This record gives sequence, structure tokens and C-alpha cells, in this order.
Amino acid sequence: MQYKNTLEFAKKLDSEDQLASYRYQFHIPQDKQGNDWLYFTGNSLGLQPKKAKEYINVELQDWAEKGVEGHFDGENPWVTYPESLSKMMAKVVGAKPLEVIIMDTLTANLHFLMVSFYRPTKKRYKILIESDAFPSDRYAVQSQLKFHGFSEEDLIYWSPPKGKDLLEINDLENILEEQGHEIALVLIGGVNYYTGQRFDFKKIAELGHAKGCVVGIDLAHGAGNIQPDLHESGVDFAAWCTYKYLNSGPGSLSGIFVHEKHAHNTELPRFAGWWNHNKETRFNMRLPFDVMAGAEGWQLSNPPILAMAPIKASLEMFEEVGMDALREKSIKLTGFMEFLFQELGSDAVSIITPINPTERGCQLSIQVKNADKSLHQKLMDKHIITDWREPNVIRCAPAPMYNSFEDVYKMVSILKEILKDY
Repeated sequence: MQYKNTLEFAKKLDSEDQLASYRYQFHIPQDKQGNDWLYFTGNSLGLQPKKAKEYINVELQDWAEKGVEGHFDGENPWVTYPESLSKMMAKVVGAKPLEVIIMDTLTANLHFLMVSFYRPTKKRYKILIESDAFPSDRYAVQSQLKFHGFSEEDLIYWSPPKGKDLLEINDLENILEEQGHEIALVLIGGVNYYTGQRFDFKKIAELGHAKGCVVGIDLAHGAGNIQPDLHESGVDFAAWCTYKYLNSGPGSLSGIFVHEKHAHNTELPRFAGWWNHNKETRFNMRLPFDVMAGAEGWQLSNPPILAMAPIKASLEMFEEVGMDALREKSIKLTGFMEFLFQELGSDAVSIITPINPTERGCQLSIQVKNADKSLHQKLMDKHIITDWREPNVIRCAPAPMYNSFEDVYKMVSILKEILKDY
């Protein structure tokens, strides 16, 4: 669309926004004068849904009044609590309910999934990740290699062309063509945490599978942000946290996806616990292990209900809005921010995130000249909440569930004033 660099235009877009009211279903931090912060770090920690406390209190009340009977007789029986979340989460990530479960935390889940999907042999044992993967992913695969008796030299990196910031699919194809016969696992961050680049999962799955590799996705920066269509993509597995765009609270639980093609494969090696045992006989304590089908078959322990309650509060909004409408607003909102950045006319900052909306989510990564972190601090001093990632990027993520076009306009207007001193 044709944007205009005026506050009036931003307010007009807000007045036409059918999702604008959802902003008021979140707690927005305020300064001492009661003014809302300009909050653009939903890619790191989403804001708190106002219903989160209410939903936690429901479970606290059932615990107080019913004790252990809350597992079966509570307002939301704890034994089946995760199942309703799976149905809503599946829609967010483009999966079938059978393929999704919420459990544990992100890096732990990646390890649990690699128990099943990283099965090295003497001839096929290497792991491929992007060169600037999120550190936790790199640490996880390095430790997996060591655990299986291999070395960090067996980790292959998909890197950008020299002098560029973004990865190119042709380079991945070349790596797989040359070394695919040695690669057991391709594990890619679905949206790169640093550049904000979104990858074509379907293409990556096709390339990896053609060479006999298992393909997994870390969807931490994608869930609730892009429409990953995990089932249709054909990737073997994925995992993501829920505390970024899914607004579940600091350090909260993770979601996993295991493709339907693996749903009934009881021969897949995995860790076991009583919660991935057949739910029909789970409480008959003396039976041999009988693994459940689908993603539920990767659970180990009973669900932490107090941590799940805020996820429910958030997912209900995603259920109401739908990812189509959310993504439509996101493209428009991020596009407006991009337009305003381009209007700055300053060589002190530049966008390294792809310009094409299909190759990004709502995050824009702003590269700062001379890696000057003081620019980020000046924004923070104005209660403009972004985050800094070394060596030289400010990450800004206008989250469509609660950010407004006026937020975006004000943020870039203040940045413009700050840049006058640069």
C-alpha cells in the first residue's frame, strides 16, 4: 500500500484496524507519568494478557478447594488440560492436533526430539545448521555430536555469501549436493533471530529429504509471527517457545511438532515417562510402556498447569483473530515501520532484514553504524523498548496483536530526533 509519513495517517490506519481492540487485552508497561511504553520486543518476551492472572487464579482456586481432585473434577481438569491447547496451537503453526503438544522448554525439547531424529551412523553423522544460529541451538547440536562420539568439526554451517548478511537457498543446495550423504540432520531456525530472515521450510525439507537427511525447525521466532504451515512443509519435527509472540510469560513452556508420517512409528527411539504412556491405561501403574501416537508420545511428565494457564489466555485470542488476519496486519504494520525507516535519510542505520514480506515476519533488524550501542540505550531512555544483539543490531518487532501504527510512527519519530546528533 502507499504509506504516508504523518501521525494523521498512522491514526487513520489504526481507526481502520479490525484488530485494534486486542491491544487493550494486554498489560502495556507505563512510565511514571502513566504513558504507555513503546514496546517492540515481542520477539524476546511478549506482553502479559490481562486474562493470564484470572486463568492462573482459576487453577489456584481449584487446587485450594479440590486438592488432587482438580486433576479430574476441576473447572479445567488438569489431566486433559494440554489437549485443548494443542488444538488451538495447531492452528497457529499450521499443523494437525495430533502433531502438536505443549511441554517442557525449548532447548530441552530439541534434545528430546534429537533422541529420536538424530540417529548417526559411521557414514551419516554430520549436522547442518545456519552459521549464525541462535547460540542455544548451536550448543545443543555441538553437545549431541560429542555425546555420540563425534566432534564439533562435524557441524556444517550454512553461511551467507561473503560480504552479505542473508542466507541464500542455492548455497544450502550446494552443501547438500556435496555433503548430503554424510549429513544426518538439518536443523534450521525458521526465522533467524539476528537478521529476521524467514526461510522456506518446504524447500528446505525437499532438499534435505532428497539427500536422505532428517529436517527439523527451531520455530522460536516464527510461532505466532509467521504462518509456517508445518504439516504441509513436510519437515520432520519442530520446536518453539511460547513466551515471545505467544505471550505466555518469561521462560514459559515450549511447543513441539512431529509430522504425522512419524505419528505411529513406535520403533522410533525416545525417552519415556508416564505421560507419553497410553492415556487410557496410564494410571494402571504396572503395565509395560505403551507409547501414545503423535506428538503426545514425546511427553515425559505431567503438565505444569500454572504455566499453561497464561498460554490458554493468549491462545484464545489467536483462536478468535486467526492467523490469516494477524498476518495481514503484520505485513502492513511492519511495512509501515520499514517505510518510515527508509524516510529517515540517515546512513547511521540500515535494515538488514529482507524487504520481501514473504521472507520475514514482523521483526526488522536495524544495523547500526560503527556498532554504536549508545543508540539503543538512548531509545531505552525514552521508554522505547527494543533489544540489542551483538555486534551491531537493534531488533524491532511491531507485534500485530498489541502494537499500533501510532506506536510505530512515534518510535521512528523519536529515533529521527536522536539521529540528529549522529
